[in-house]
Amino acid sequence: MYLPAVALMGEQHGLITAAQLSRAGLDPHDVRRLREGGRLVRLRRGVYVDSEAWSSLDPYRAQPTLRIRAAGLALTSRDYAFSHDSASIVLGMGAPDPRSALVHVTRTKVHGDAVRAGVKHHLAPFRDADLTHVDDLTLLDRARTALDMAREHGRAHGLAACDVALRAGVARSDLLDVLSTMAWWPHTRCVRWCVEHADPLAESYLESLVRDFVLELGIGRPDLQFGLTDGHQTAFADLRVARHLFEADGSLKYAEGNPSGKEPAVVLAEEKQRHDFLTGFKLGISRLSYADLFAGRRAALARAAREYADTCARFGTDIADLAPYRVARRRPRVVLPRSAVTSR
Repeated sequence: MYLPAVALMGEQHGLITAAQLSRAGLDPHDVRRLREGGRLVRLRRGVYVDSEAWSSLDPYRAQPTLRIRAAGLALTSRDYAFSHDSASIVLGMGAPDPRSALVHVTRTKVHGDAVRAGVKHHLAPFRDADLTHVDDLTLLDRARTALDMAREHGRAHGLAACDVALRAGVARSDLLDVLSTMAWWPHTRCVRWCVEHADPLAESYLESLVRDFVLELGIGRPDLQFGLTDGHQTAFADLRVARHLFEADGSLKYAEGNPSGKEPAVVLAEEKQRHDFLTGFKLGISRLSYADLFAGRRAALARAAREYADTCARFGTDIADLAPYRVARRRPRVVLPRSAVTSR
């Protein structure tokens, strides 16, 4: 590839447009040969990235962020802010599936919501106070994005977005402030429910989804990060109702290169030991995966209800006997005013 093109890619997070390639001396036949030879990957019409750089990026945040940047190079107007899934991904808040998410922009001047060339355009007002910036990207901030995710994707994913916003330092009052600007907007009843039920103690996106699942069971509001210790070992469960625990069972922690850095067999053995320790206190456990929450939700709800009923029948519902063993998760949190919340 010609040196001018390589230099441009270095200045644009590895991206280059067809027009820039042309100015660098490459005609369409050259570009086609680079694509066919595996040197370039087309992210969208007229925007490319070096294939080695692309394959080195993780598919859940870095690759989607680059697709968002590619859309930014292709959009001719600048009267927008990246929003919804796009803002959520860039801000590290997660999304239902970042790998396949559309690029979302919110604009004050567009004729209704529409999807064009892989970009979903939303017609909605926003305030200067709703904006934040990450490098050269203009985004709607965490508070606004959390509420937009609830409106776009419903209760479970909205709860996850509001949880992570609180965990990142957004105050609940900031969420309510943004909600106050959405009077008469669609789906605000769902949004208000998510704000009211959001909890910063939720440690992962999947855990938030499991909490929505437990709330649907109708057995009570769960206690998060329920911890027990015998003086030698300490263990925490994701959620507890009465004497029954609910665990978010993500597959990532058992895979090679998992976040703990441990071998999968070691992670599995430690998980088994933690399970045995907790059930030794006469507690029941339901383990729930992502597939349980969506593809097999009806069957999983029935199973969890049976497991909860069995625990109550065997051990009752009172946990007063566990008081000497209770331990709280210590996690210092600083709740910042909304104006001080910045992206990292």
